[in-house]
Amino acid sequence: MAIVSTLLEEAAIAVVALVGLPQLGIEVPLWLLVVIMAAWAALAVFTYRMGSRALRRKPVAGLPSVVGSPGTVVSPLAPEGLVRVGGELWVAKASSGQIEVGEEVIVVTQDRTRLTVRQSGNCCP
Repeated sequence: MAIVSTLLEEAAIAVVALVGLPQLGIEVPLWLLVVIMAAWAALAVFTYRMGSRALRRKPVAGLPSVVGSPGTVVSPLAPEGLVRVGGELWVAKASSGQIEVGEEVIVVTQDRTRLTVRQSGNCCP
């Protein structure tokens, strides 16, 4: 079905370039039409491959575990605040004491969307 729709799109581009645009006084050189159609075909192949790859992936059930991942404190953990882990913001609690903004941390435990973290320099949770 993807091949048929791509061929129909290519035909529509050719009709517009060879019939529609000349009626408006716009002439498209043949070489430009070939380049446009080749680019459109390449885009169709690319989107087909990316879509097929996405459909073959197994769905992720639940939250991925971030235990053991490094992060950075965004708001002071006194004892609770925000940390950035893997580019995402998480509500986190310091395993002990207070941790200041900018400190590097390691995720010790995860309870749904809440994390417990320790400073990365500490040896034990």
